[in-house]
Amino acid sequence: MLLGFAKYHALGNDYLVIDPKDLPSPLTAEQVKTICHRNFGVGSDGILLGPLPAENAKCALRIYNPDGSEAEKSGNGLRIFSRYLWDRKIVGDEEFTVETVGGLVQATVFDDGKMVRVEMGQVSFWSDKIPVTGPRREVINEKISVGGREFTFCAATVGNPHCVLPLSEISAKLAHEFGPLLETHTNFPNRTNVQFLKVRDRANIEIEIWERGAGYTLASGSSSSAAAAVAHKLGQCGRAISVHMPGGIIAIEIGDDYAIRMTGAVTKVADGVMAMEMFATTNIA
Repeated sequence: MLLGFAKYHALGNDYLVIDPKDLPSPLTAEQVKTICHRNFGVGSDGILLGPLPAENAKCALRIYNPDGSEAEKSGNGLRIFSRYLWDRKIVGDEEFTVETVGGLVQATVFDDGKMVRVEMGQVSFWSDKIPVTGPRREVINEKISVGGREFTFCAATVGNPHCVLPLSEISAKLAHEFGPLLETHTNFPNRTNVQFLKVRDRANIEIEIWERGAGYTLASGSSSSAAAAVAHKLGQCGRAISVHMPGGIIAIEIGDDYAIRMTGAVTKVADGVMAMEMFATTNIA
């Protein structure tokens, strides 16, 4: 039996879109891990399952990480899914709404499908919303120790949790070394996405990303949103911020209430089919 999929990337962050009506049965966590594996499966940074029925939106979307867990929201995933809907002529050039576990988002596809703008919702720094352990507070410039090193961090949520570490210098090595330790730190009951942040100037920041459930990532829309919001919260940037990542640049606009508008590129990679036989020949940890 064959299962159809479409593959896209958003600045090097790649996802497979699978239409749930094509599935013979619901995807299991083990199947998600196999599909996303770059040796034993098709290979991707996650799976976008949709369109699904929704009462208050054009459709709903479920987002799966390569480790089989489910993400509440993904900025890159939402841009890719929006492009997929546009390619399938389910939506046109008008703004439309997608329902995620992390809330409703509005999206617009333009530039002949190559660019997508998403209203990501409001960023919150409150510990009970992110969540972060301890008394209710805005989590700004707190200390955290991992791997023999102490960092200053800010925490935020844009529908999913983020730990942002402002630093004078950042690198992929730093993300690989400390990202896994921060993701699973006891401060974060639901684990967390991690961004290592360098502010270039009032309108530009750089980030290196360790994504919860996915690992080192070339680009991330929700990470860009959280890091830009933190840079603005700390008074180091204005409201219009270009977020530079190894995979490319995302434009972030911050509203008065920390509502985030994100704009970035999406690239179609392939339409294809996968053989169900792959699920019988691997046992991925």
